[in-house]
Amino acid sequence: MYLAGVGPKKAEMLRNEVNIASYEDLLYYFPYKYIDRSRFYKVSEINGNMPYIQLKGRIVLFDIVGEFRTKRLIAKFTDGTGTIDLVWFQGLKFITDKYKTNTEYIIFGKPTEFGRSFNIVHPDIDSIEDIQQVANGLTPFYNTTERMKKSFLHSRAIQNLQFALLSSINWTLPETLPDYILKQLQMLPLSEAMRNIHFPQSVDLLNKAKLRLKFDELFFIQLNILLTARVRQQKLKGLVFTKVGDCFNTFYKDYLPFELTNAQKRVVREIRADVGSGRQMNRLLQGDVGSGKTLVALLSMLLAIDNGYQACMMAPTEILAQQHYVTLLEFLKDMPIRVAILTGSTKKKERNELLPAIANGEIQILVGTHALIEGTVVFKSLGLAIIDEQHRFGVEQRSKLWIKNKLVPHILIMSATPIPRTLAMTLYGDLDVSVIDELPPGRKPIKTLHRYDNKKAELYAFLRQELQKGRQVYVVYPLIEESEKLDYKNLEHGFEVFTEAFPEYTVCMVHGKMKPKEKETQMQRFVSGEAHILVATTVIEVGVNVPNASVMVIESAERFGLSQLHQLRGRVGRGAEQSYCILVSSYKLSNETRKRLEIMVNSNDGFEIAEADLRLRGHGDLEGTQQSGDGLYLKIASLAADGQIMQYARNLAEQILDKDPNLETPENKLLRERLTTLFSKKMSWGLIS
Repeated sequence: MYLAGVGPKKAEMLRNEVNIASYEDLLYYFPYKYIDRSRFYKVSEINGNMPYIQLKGRIVLFDIVGEFRTKRLIAKFTDGTGTIDLVWFQGLKFITDKYKTNTEYIIFGKPTEFGRSFNIVHPDIDSIEDIQQVANGLTPFYNTTERMKKSFLHSRAIQNLQFALLSSINWTLPETLPDYILKQLQMLPLSEAMRNIHFPQSVDLLNKAKLRLKFDELFFIQLNILLTARVRQQKLKGLVFTKVGDCFNTFYKDYLPFELTNAQKRVVREIRADVGSGRQMNRLLQGDVGSGKTLVALLSMLLAIDNGYQACMMAPTEILAQQHYVTLLEFLKDMPIRVAILTGSTKKKERNELLPAIANGEIQILVGTHALIEGTVVFKSLGLAIIDEQHRFGVEQRSKLWIKNKLVPHILIMSATPIPRTLAMTLYGDLDVSVIDELPPGRKPIKTLHRYDNKKAELYAFLRQELQKGRQVYVVYPLIEESEKLDYKNLEHGFEVFTEAFPEYTVCMVHGKMKPKEKETQMQRFVSGEAHILVATTVIEVGVNVPNASVMVIESAERFGLSQLHQLRGRVGRGAEQSYCILVSSYKLSNETRKRLEIMVNSNDGFEIAEADLRLRGHGDLEGTQQSGDGLYLKIASLAADGQIMQYARNLAEQILDKDPNLETPENKLLRERLTTLFSKKMSWGLIS
């Protein structure tokens, strides 16, 4: 508030809009791009392809044109080689009071072609005395919101605030890295990096400043994750599953539906080693849709039961919980193991019977939604908690499973959303990771095709062929909050179109606005085979298993993200027949969207797709990246572009902790202080898987 040019109103605006409340916040509010302002152009040189230009000359005339909404201020500006219009739609009086005709100014802005002439709307104007500050090489540009712009807190204003701050502070910021790291990595000191990130003296120094600040950010995230993981390993004793007993062996010998893949066997071995080690297991199990994660989860639960413990499995939705429940019952057949399900819609009478049976240990496996973490649910001895699609749960919710036991249960987290390596290293850097990277035998890779929506006749002919073979078809429509009404109309229209186009087949519809009972009835019609075509929104994205469905049609595929397209595709290809995913889009596509659809057509590998998604969209948009309770707010580093820096930062953090596990030596005192500053505001959810 006391920085020159701020004051109470602007201080409040900065705090509310972009979370800047202190000098440190302002310094760490980095530019998103730089433009070279060392060159002056002449008006006679202007053409329509120039992004930004800088001119030196005089305003010869101010003129107010139009009235009410069309009112604007036009200034004629000349440098002797020609004339250009400068245009303002807001702050007209401010401009005419501040700037004078026939005085020399520096003008900076984006030229727009208007008929045969050019104009610059809302240009930056500086007096010729400020030439050293403004026309001095690379100029920073800062992100601002519409509300900020209305209060004159545009990029240029932020630049001025940074300049005022950097000029006023004594030019040594407290260092965050010890000398030995700076020397080893030959990095810029923090003060120099900060000066050159906001006002670069050269391109080389800007790159060095970026490297230093990106390294800082990624290094402290990794150091925090690794330190937390080590503390947990030292302090948290785990339940010891000493034996592989009757339940596991009987199931493996007599009930296993098919030979495990090598990947499944490897993961089961890793889990067995964990639960027998005496330390608490915290493992992330990644595997593409249909790779057999549920079977691995069941084998892990049987290990718990063999050792006298109960197991639970928590899913994010009722549909998915129900699906897991049915799947487990099918796997176990007539084995003497009691499995139960508890969700928000479990009737009071059933709940009253279930709760005592959970508390006295009669129920050995409990499947459910977040109803499992309610205080009324008490286990006799919970040995293993499995959490499916865990990025759908807040960490705080998951942590409630911990207090169900005196000793913390083993935790197995399952995800069918493949997570790129750099993201996994940051979000789950303290977990052991297992990957099932093989499909069960007999599964054929899904063929993915891209078709335009003006060729529906060919699509319908193909669908009819599949339906005649006795197969079933999914048709999915997008549902996006901003256009929800329109999307529901499209869905209903789609239902009518498919009903008319396939009169000899039964078409059913499922969407999120239906009552759970109605939704369940319609889903069951499709699951049982009574309905042949299911028209739906993305409610079927996770967990619906219909092996007879061989075609997934995704309408308006250009409106889906890559990971969502991949999840939807995974609903088919669950039987031995050849399955297809058909991406239907309009003909007009941006380059990025075309790339996205090409990736889907060319790859079935979820990890490859996740990496591509990260490159195309950045980590902030990826599903699940804000899952960890405190989110992953990177100010300058990018997980998509800075994987190498991340790996280097992690390696260095590991080396430091190997030598000094609690950061107690004098040379590492600075690291511990910085960690405390950065992470003390946040509860250490890292201890909670």
